[in-house]
Amino acid sequence: MRVTCKQEHLARGLDIVSRAVSPRSTLPILGNVLLATDNGRLRLSATNLEIGINCWIGARVDEEGATTVPARLFTDLVKSLPPDQVAMDFVERNKTLNLKCLRDEAHIKGIDAADFPTVPTYEEDGGMQLEPDAFRQMINQVAFAAATDESRPILTGVSARFEPHKLTLAATDGFRLSVRIAAVDHGLTQAMSVIIPAKALAEVARVASDVTEPISVLIARNRNQILFHLPNVDIVSQLIDGNFPDYNQIMPKSSGTRAVVDTRAFLAAARRAALFARDGANIVRLKVEPGEGGELGQMTVSAISTEYGDNVSQFDAAIEGNPLEIAFNAKYLQDALNAIDSQQVNLELGTPASPGVFKPQSGEFTHIVMPMHISR
Repeated sequence: MRVTCKQEHLARGLDIVSRAVSPRSTLPILGNVLLATDNGRLRLSATNLEIGINCWIGARVDEEGATTVPARLFTDLVKSLPPDQVAMDFVERNKTLNLKCLRDEAHIKGIDAADFPTVPTYEEDGGMQLEPDAFRQMINQVAFAAATDESRPILTGVSARFEPHKLTLAATDGFRLSVRIAAVDHGLTQAMSVIIPAKALAEVARVASDVTEPISVLIARNRNQILFHLPNVDIVSQLIDGNFPDYNQIMPKSSGTRAVVDTRAFLAAARRAALFARDGANIVRLKVEPGEGGELGQMTVSAISTEYGDNVSQFDAAIEGNPLEIAFNAKYLQDALNAIDSQQVNLELGTPASPGVFKPQSGEFTHIVMPMHISR
């Protein structure tokens, strides 16, 4: 293999695929990145056997071939090179990749490309088409609520239900729940439900940050893999087998207190309270008091640190119903408000022991947070 490409293109491609490299594996090859010529371009591939990423970059191919090299070393080296042409020549005899860029030269020992696991590529038309901005927003509003504890694999995934003209994403870690529904024209005629690892969707959102073309989505016939096709990038992930919890059962059916709050003011208060809450079981208290005679009510956000002191923030809000005091985990409260993309957030509360429901003023997004117990 003998190829030449721009340093900036190679560095960006490695940044995309390196997220799929396995940091700890009994198979040394999984710590490598594959370099392979592919129809006049250079293909970079990485996989941890759960997520695989292919990225194609423009290159001058003088000789076809492929090899794998240590991903971390190669990525750090390429990023440190000057912004110029990078010439790479793989010597089959000693399994070494020779790299040159201006007056810099390196020799990297690799592992035979034949030992690298196959990362599927998008090779056919069809699949579901999703508008990138809307899909990225859906992922950002849902994936963060998935569990990170591998003891319950189902909860580390995002439930994706594709219906004709509608897509529903949902995630929960047992303490909070995010549900986002969007009208989409993805071309599907029959309903289909799968569970996608939250980590895989987070990678799709990251790579799609500047994408304007539709994202193609293909689900394997045996429902064990899903592939996302973006310009010059394919992301393939194993699907999670099992039944996702019926989250409709925990959706509160009524609320005794409703508040419409300025999102930025609420988030700023929550962040200040979190500074004190981290020394006090991470508890942030909300006190909601309706106004009298049609006047605006008042919301109080507070936290106490037994060692450092306390913080109290108050601001006006449109509040209806009963006065209420409730407590939430500081991180969960901030995550919920960060996911709201409207100027005002609707907060629906039942009792101090009932879940709090956060909704934007428009759009079909619902975030539910379980409260924390507070002593009186």
